Amino acid sequence: MKIEGTAKLVRIFLGESDRWKGQPLYVAIVEEMRKAGLAGATVFKGILGFGAHSVVHAARIVDLSSDLPIVIELVDSEERVAAFLPTLDVMVAEGLVTLEKIDVIAYKPGKPK
Repeated sequence: MKIEGTAKLVRIFLGESDRWKGQPLYVAIVEEMRKAGLAGATVFKGILGFGAHSVVHAARIVDLSSDLPIVIELVDSEERVAAFLPTLDVMVAEGLVTLEKIDVIAYKPGKPK
């Protein structure tokens, strides 16, 4: 079955070493997204990047950086994303959150209605 429509894409840019209540922040955010019943999230680990402090973090053996870039992506309805943003405001002390209106094509098992 093919589902089409508009949605919001949320990207959250963090550092791998960012923490929330003793666990990695990206893990805590994804768990909160799951608890909130959001559609799904994916975490990407970068191999090179820099942020607001202009410090380059790289995945090179000689550097052994423990603060590689992390990006969490979430796609859901505008309403559900808006309802979750206050949670991010509490959890993300330093980072970047971007929002984009997107067109979605989802392929799911089942017969079209």
